[in-house]
This record gives sequence, C-alpha cells and structure tokens, in this order.
Amino acid sequence: MQQEVLLAMLAKEPSHGYELRARLRDALGPLGEALNAGQVYVSLTRLEKAGLLAADGGDRSDRKVYALTAEGQQRVAEWIAEVSWPKPDLAEFHLKLVAAAAAGIADPLTIVDTQRRELLRRLREAQRAAMAEPAGSNAALLLEGVVLRLQADLRWLEACEQTWTHRRSGS
Repeated sequence: MQQEVLLAMLAKEPSHGYELRARLRDALGPLGEALNAGQVYVSLTRLEKAGLLAADGGDRSDRKVYALTAEGQQRVAEWIAEVSWPKPDLAEFHLKLVAAAAAGIADPLTIVDTQRRELLRRLREAQRAAMAEPAGSNAALLLEGVVLRLQADLRWLEACEQTWTHRRSGS
C-alpha cells in the first residue's frame, strides 16, 4: 500500500492507527481483509519520521493519534494531482513465454493455459465478492475494476494463445 493513501485518509481528521485500518478495510471491502495491520503501523512510523505526520499519545503505537503536518498535506496534494495508472506486468509474462520457448524448457501454450486457469479462478472470486457488495459502494466500484482488469487480461491471453498456436503451425 502506498504511504500516500494513509496520508490522504488522515487529511479529513487525525486518527488512531486502528481507525485508519478500519477505514481502509471499509474502502476495500473483501480485498481489505488481507490488509496487514503491522504494515499500517510501520508505514505510520515511517511517515512520522519523515516529518509528514505528527503523533500525539505517548509511546504506545496503538494509542497514538496521527495528524498531517504541513509537509504531509503538501504530499497529499501532489499525490492527488498525480496522473498515474496501475500497470500490469505483462512484459514479465511475455518474457516468460519467449524464454521458455527459446530454451525449450516449457510449452508456451501450456504456460498460457495455466495462467488462464488462475485468472479465471480469480475472476470468479472477484465476481462473487462484487455481487456480495451493496450496489454503489466504494468496495463494489473497486471490485468492478478488478473484474474488468481480469477480463482484459484474459482477452490478452487469448491473443497470446493465437500467436503461439500460429507459430507452432509454422504459418
């Protein structure tokens, strides 16, 4: 998780670490259940040391109330204004196919099929989770994005399969 997410969640009001974790879980729905509490607290400590947060509440990390500093507010504003998009690591998968074929260590079509089965499994899970969320919720919107991304990846795997099938046939 990006540290800027925690900063942005503190932009509204100072909070305890456990309150931040709860808000993250709510925002992520079923995807938030895998959220590591330790990661949140480690990130908060790092942000405090970097001068982006100020903490009040003594030595106990579970009782500290974290608030943005002026520098933290600036970082949030820059992050919100940033134009970026998550990039799937298709290049790594493509190179796996090319290397496996070149070295003769695995059949690229078998690799594509194995990847397809895994993406279909993930797609079913994401669709089930999306149907369980209330319509219009933040988590439902996130899950819709996950479903659409998986569907696009499956279409790309179809293109990979066609290409490698064509290469195999020598046409």
